[in-house]
Amino acid sequence: MAMLEVVDLCANYGAIKAIKGLSFTVGKGEIVTLVGANGAGKSTTLNTIAGLVTAASGRVVYNGTNITNAPTAAIVRGGITLAPEGRQVFPRMSVQANLEMGAHTVSKKDMQEGLERNYELFPVLKERSKQLAGTLSGGEQQMLAVARALMAKPRLLLLDEPSLGLAPLIVNEVFELIKQINKLGATILLVEQNARQALSISDRGYVLETGRTVLTDTGSNLARNPKVIASYLGG
Repeated sequence: MAMLEVVDLCANYGAIKAIKGLSFTVGKGEIVTLVGANGAGKSTTLNTIAGLVTAASGRVVYNGTNITNAPTAAIVRGGITLAPEGRQVFPRMSVQANLEMGAHTVSKKDMQEGLERNYELFPVLKERSKQLAGTLSGGEQQMLAVARALMAKPRLLLLDEPSLGLAPLIVNEVFELIKQINKLGATILLVEQNARQALSISDRGYVLETGRTVLTDTGSNLARNPKVIASYLGG
């Protein structure tokens, strides 16, 4: 049984049909990437899984339980967290306060363990723990957004454009961290415009066009697929 099953999912932004019968699965321990042009429905898919966008129809099934349109807090308690596009840190709060905001569904003991774990994964955040989040660099804010999502001890981590707007050297660091987080036990569903690098670390991928899945394969096969290269990898 897949950890996550998305079945015939449809969701709208106002009058716009953003997802139109989308289906895919994510297995426990995998890194799975959703590839597609802007407007393909990738971010809407993550937001619908996380309960931030209401599904019009279809199902989101997590570990055998239908969580379609469940409250976001319940979805987080169940083990799914989202690191949203655009970093979205709390700029006037300290780094540590931002991290603690991500731990509202876990015990104080788990929060302390999460802080220690994140400070090991992201040493720069430990150095800047008392600094206001708004004064961090773009790359540091991205690390903070991912670390905050990890504070809830997710079994499934949804990452929306983690490398967006970052310098190439920082992008490499972000992808190395994604691999490390996966090795530590988190299953990852990734949306990423840098499709070449995302597919290089992915077990599998799905290509989305106008809210539907049009192609699926292993990450390495998709990275070699002529259509994918021409459309999404700058080839």
